[in-house]
Amino acid sequence: MISEGSLIQRTGASLFARLATATAIAWTFQASQPPAIARANDTAEIRWKQLPDAQLKLDGKTPLTWNVYQPDKKKESNLVLVLLGHRYLALDIKSRLVYEVPLKDLRADGKNFQTGDVLQASHQIPSADWTERDVGPAELIRLTLGDYGRVLEVQLPHMPDLRAFY
Repeated sequence: MISEGSLIQRTGASLFARLATATAIAWTFQASQPPAIARANDTAEIRWKQLPDAQLKLDGKTPLTWNVYQPDKKKESNLVLVLLGHRYLALDIKSRLVYEVPLKDLRADGKNFQTGDVLQASHQIPSADWTERDVGPAELIRLTLGDYGRVLEVQLPHMPDLRAFY
């Protein structure tokens, strides 16, 4: 005959064993998944806003069709999207790299655009002679595009300093 105390001990022990097994399986599954931060950044959308005060020149001349965009978020301020003729180029100022952005990756949102990750090594364009200067009310970025062999100049306006009004 089984006593009541031994039955409680056995069901408690088997419950503990099942709980420990389930916990071990959950930890194993979680360890095999990439971190949540990495997964969130892979699918991050970039919203590009048009910069109406920006200027663009190709070999010292303004192209017929051009436009300049920057991301909505401050933490991505090192990125610039440039429309040059019928071609979109993404400039990574911090890394000093240029990427061609396929039209299929751009989604129009009024005057602005939305894209996924446009900085892909397969779309990289050779570039050289990068210079960045502060030219008063703007930041001048000058580089030579390797496939065109031409000098691209982008002037990005500075945000006004409103600290004096606080």
